[in-house]
Amino acid sequence: MPLSRLAASYGVATSYSPSPGRTVPATDTAVIAALAALGVDASTPQAVRAALTAREAERAARPLPPTVVVWTDGPLPPPLAALPPGTRVRVEPEGGGRAVEWEAPRDAPPEALPLGVHRLHVQSRDPGTATGTAHLIVAPRRVKTPGRRTHGLLVQLYSLLSRRSWGMGDLGDLAELSGWSCRTLGTGFVQVNPLHAAVPSAPDGPGGDPSPYRPSSRRFPDPVHLRVEAVPEYAYLTGDARERVDELSRRAGLLRDSVLRQDALIDRDAVWALKREALEVLLHEVPLGPGRRAAYNAFLAEQGTALEDHATWNALAETHGPDWHSWPAALRDPASPGTARARREAMDRVDFHCRLAWLTDTQLATAQRTAREAGMDIGLVHDLAVGVHPGGADAWAQQRHFAPHMSVGAPPDAFNARGQDWGLPPWRPDRLAESGYAPYRALLRGLLRNAGALRIDHVMGLFRLWWIPEGREPTEGTYVHYDAEAMLAVLALEAHRADALVIGEDLGTVEPGVRETLREHGVLGTSVLWFERDWEDTGRPLPADAWRADCVATATTHDLPPTAARLTGEHVRLRHDLGLLTRPLAQERAEAAADVHEWLGVLSRLGMLPGGIGCEEDEIRAVHRFLLATPARMIGIWLPDAVGDRRPQNLPGTWDQYPNWRLPVADAAGRPVTLEDLAASPRLHALMAVFRGETARTAPPGAHPV
Repeated sequence: MPLSRLAASYGVATSYSPSPGRTVPATDTAVIAALAALGVDASTPQAVRAALTAREAERAARPLPPTVVVWTDGPLPPPLAALPPGTRVRVEPEGGGRAVEWEAPRDAPPEALPLGVHRLHVQSRDPGTATGTAHLIVAPRRVKTPGRRTHGLLVQLYSLLSRRSWGMGDLGDLAELSGWSCRTLGTGFVQVNPLHAAVPSAPDGPGGDPSPYRPSSRRFPDPVHLRVEAVPEYAYLTGDARERVDELSRRAGLLRDSVLRQDALIDRDAVWALKREALEVLLHEVPLGPGRRAAYNAFLAEQGTALEDHATWNALAETHGPDWHSWPAALRDPASPGTARARREAMDRVDFHCRLAWLTDTQLATAQRTAREAGMDIGLVHDLAVGVHPGGADAWAQQRHFAPHMSVGAPPDAFNARGQDWGLPPWRPDRLAESGYAPYRALLRGLLRNAGALRIDHVMGLFRLWWIPEGREPTEGTYVHYDAEAMLAVLALEAHRADALVIGEDLGTVEPGVRETLREHGVLGTSVLWFERDWEDTGRPLPADAWRADCVATATTHDLPPTAARLTGEHVRLRHDLGLLTRPLAQERAEAAADVHEWLGVLSRLGMLPGGIGCEEDEIRAVHRFLLATPARMIGIWLPDAVGDRRPQNLPGTWDQYPNWRLPVADAAGRPVTLEDLAASPRLHALMAVFRGETARTAPPGAHPV
């Protein structure tokens, strides 16, 4: 069928398998829309035939695909190995240097090929044979894995307030948590939520999206995480400027206390309003010294156009709102003369946002340095969201690389019959390949510059994403495939350069072969205790020694119930109260209780519950004893579990019905817990004793009940 052939040539699927042995066809509407987003007209049978003819002619005329991958431990890839004899091959190395040349055919790439993304040229002796250029990615096949087994904390940074926070957790708190937890608890890493730049609230309009997984930009961090007092220029504030910032700090203290003592929700917009005003005073009143100015200029030069575009979007959003689609037409193109003129006119604001990016980067670097100096093997584990907000900075600056009128989501499955629409525009795989994956490389490099590891949310997106046409239901989408080899090569290259690990969130429905491919490349998976069952046979809890080693093993995640809520069944009641259950409450409760009872029986038989079933704290410790009994290379402890928190940070399927992404860490009674409270918590220290051979039987000096 011509449409199927055309779709296949562009990586657009015409069917999918929601479960083994079951295939569902994609609608022609979804396939045609996906092709249209890739610049291909398939609206009529005649258009399909014309597009197919053009596609085949294009491929025949091109000797190489736009991007070619060479693994350092492998032979020449097929595109190079298949070149006609006598073809001259020339590689211009990334960053300059002496070119490498050879004549095809050749069995292995020259040893002189360095790691990097190079420019590849081929020239045939035969005048009638095509010549061409391509990007050449030379990468190590595997990402490094942990040198030794380690455990660490998982936390949503905004939720962890200290007595110094301005209403939400910040990078100063992250540095404190890292240094304390390593020296006191022996942790090897701290994994945080995405710290990407969020979409700001509209001027005199609704608040911004609090979700860290729908950011304005994944490339640059959010300055809302800055610790104002840690900016070096803060120490030199005097006079009225000092009084203004001190007053803002006092108001921030009231905001913090309202969260900690008055059951208020974390208000990111309110926090940012105070911090932005303080930083504007600070940056205006205290000039940079020569050394600091040189460091800032070096950062500007290093980040280049990407930072300028990011700062320009932020400056324009202050005037025109946070969705560039509604801006004046002349400003919707970042390269237009109108945008260039607006940038010049708003240069002070552009510089302000560039400074914020620099300050945030330096405090991230301080947090990672603090972690490593304390003795952490890994340090900070940053999180990469699946995509970006369609109206945000990345979608504006990188329009050419995003598929128009498309949104990423998930097809219907056993857990969600209607599918999911995440509201994130997907990257175009063809444009990524044409650019040598430039935006993807820059994204990874920016995230890894201050990290010991990177967690990739929905890592299956390196292979394919579910594209949903604008205005359609999630059920009316289709999968579009990416060049997984190239995506993994770039990932391995950038992780190697940063000497970092990579963790893939591979929960849920996973295409056959994906986990095996990720493991081959050293990418760790994610295993959550409650989901680890022998699904292919008995359905019973998977024995500890049958777990995979190449993973981060955890009891829960930010999208799942805390362990205390699961043990008590409170998560079922919460979903019932919000109208999210699809079956009677009694049936849901019975099934959840049976699941927990079966796991507790396993833990009891293994001797991990010496006090017997019935004590929640003992049961949470037993769950983590089981995680320790698995061969998992990394074990993550959800920080709220350490104090008995019952509330999930995010409840999928809700929007205004539940305060997603706005809850502080709290104890079993729902009382917010500060970083200082955590450090003195007997309950936390009793849990963490499990990871220190259970030698800690008493609380530390100065401890108090939490």
